[in-house]
Amino acid sequence: MMPNIDPGGEASSSSSSRVPSASSSADHHQPAAQPSRYESQKRRDWNTFGQYLRNQRPPVELPACNHSHVMDFLRYLDQFGKTKVHLQGCPFFGQPDPVGPCGCPLRQAWGSLDALIGRLRAAYEENGGSMETNPFANGAIRVYLREVRDTQAMARGIPYKKKKKKKRKAMDSI
Repeated sequence: MMPNIDPGGEASSSSSSRVPSASSSADHHQPAAQPSRYESQKRRDWNTFGQYLRNQRPPVELPACNHSHVMDFLRYLDQFGKTKVHLQGCPFFGQPDPVGPCGCPLRQAWGSLDALIGRLRAAYEENGGSMETNPFANGAIRVYLREVRDTQAMARGIPYKKKKKKKRKAMDSI
């Protein structure tokens, strides 16, 4: 016989219909829902950034954090990247499908950095930071991301094309 778990988190070995326990019938609270994949990733990213700031010498407190700390963090993350970015002198520079290996560095992909900044921007404000002082929303970060995007597109020989938003059909017959 498998134990049943009631909403109050208590196990019972009854295989018949469940009878709500006194605690679950008194208050109809459900257990906390599992956070979404996005929320989990945002929390991990926020914790990683906080650890990065604490590891700086001297450590940087969050209120003292500015856009240059964010850009240093993005550059630091490049060492863990998996995207080959060909340099100007590489024979594969500008080729979308290189035919052999080369010694060009691995970097974080632009799309990954862009998504990371979006999550950190939201996490900053959710953790008490103001919209006006959000270092992740600084214009220098947008410029840096644009440069990364353009550099990676040129290195691959594939121009970046912004996705066009689909036009919604107007509902004429309502």
